[in-house]
Amino acid sequence: MNRTVAVLLAMLLGLASPAMAMDGVIEQLRLQVPAAHRTLWLQAEARTWQPWLEQQAGFENRSLYWDPAREEGVLLIRWASRSQWKAIPEEEVNRVQGLFEAEVNQALKRPANSAPLFPLLAEGELEQQELPSQS
Repeated sequence: MNRTVAVLLAMLLGLASPAMAMDGVIEQLRLQVPAAHRTLWLQAEARTWQPWLEQQAGFENRSLYWDPAREEGVLLIRWASRSQWKAIPEEEVNRVQGLFEAEVNQALKRPANSAPLFPLLAEGELEQQELPSQS
């Protein structure tokens, strides 16, 4: 089991407490991703968000998951600290989101002002936890 899954499982089972939080934080996003456009979603992410994220102070990595039953994408973006993540101006995030949407619209030959194909369903943050030692 990878570390991210273990941390999430520990949180869900109530085994980790806020007192055990570390500096890192994970930004969690859930998007509607229709099965017919899953590949397009991944391509647009790779061309827009990934290069931009790699230039941001505090960005460590991200993992993308797809739930075929719900047709949803889940993005877990790891930041070195919450303050570095939150220091990014909202205008800059909106600009990159515009590039992402333009990439999608161009690929599908949709008008530029089309409603987002991959709407944001939920967003949140997860604090990294360490299990207590069993000594």
